[in-house]
Amino acid sequence: MEKIIIPLKHEHESSFGDGRIDLLYEDTYIVVINKPSGMLTVPYPGSKARTAIGILGRMMRKKGTYAAHHRPLVVHRLDRDTSGIMMFALTEYMQRTLMETWKIAVAERLYRAVTENPRNNQIADEGLIDAPLAYNAYNIGFVPKEGDKPSDRAYKIKSTGRNKSIYEKHLDFSSGVAKFKTVEARTHFKVIERGPTHTLFELRLETGKKNQIRAHLASRGYTVAGDESYRAKTDPFGRLALHACALEFTHPATGKRMRFEIAEPCDWLAYVQRGDFYPAEPVWQAERRAFRTAKRGMFKFNN
Repeated sequence: MEKIIIPLKHEHESSFGDGRIDLLYEDTYIVVINKPSGMLTVPYPGSKARTAIGILGRMMRKKGTYAAHHRPLVVHRLDRDTSGIMMFALTEYMQRTLMETWKIAVAERLYRAVTENPRNNQIADEGLIDAPLAYNAYNIGFVPKEGDKPSDRAYKIKSTGRNKSIYEKHLDFSSGVAKFKTVEARTHFKVIERGPTHTLFELRLETGKKNQIRAHLASRGYTVAGDESYRAKTDPFGRLALHACALEFTHPATGKRMRFEIAEPCDWLAYVQRGDFYPAEPVWQAERRAFRTAKRGMFKFNN
């Protein structure tokens, strides 16, 4: 097996989200990159933000290797704020092959995450989180609890008869009452380091659903540090503390087993060991608090 280990240098950490990607491997069929935090994998309608697939395409054009039949094509994704290793196909045939054989071809996908400690209910040293995911109106995944139901907005969407929104696609109206559709999701976890205020996890995906790791950990009280979507109380690294650190797969054309590894930033472990007893307030929390204060002031003024 060809094993490629790339240490993540400190000088790369400051480049997260600034439009740079690290090219780890490229041949005629596939390309493997290190995506920075803050960068979309692919564009969404109306977005003009830089994306991993767009930057990779420009890199290929500069080298003269880009063509209609030889260009980067997505086979899996990382959330915008997740950094780490990901692979693209370079032909439509390779894309179809990888997507059809993904569960067989990919032997392992490992992640590292720094999470906030819950007040109680400490998780085991290792185990499996087997919990279906649903998605809310903002397309954010969560583990639904008994009694959870869609907001009244669901009925307004259904009654308009317009083209289905992302939210409506995640809902089931078959019984006449809106219910969340759920998808199977399984995440294996192992505690690498328990600190006084935070924990460093290693996580292995058995399924690969949107927001899976973040939603599963949050459902157990372990919100990923720097995660605005799941209301994290700390943001020690100025980014989501989730990193795709290893990808092992069988090459779809050569049959060769390949493994790529990039360690998470080295200050993550030190931070967990030290603890953060007086964390700075995350920017988004301060902004929300200021907005609520201003809104209350407007209400008093108008009344």
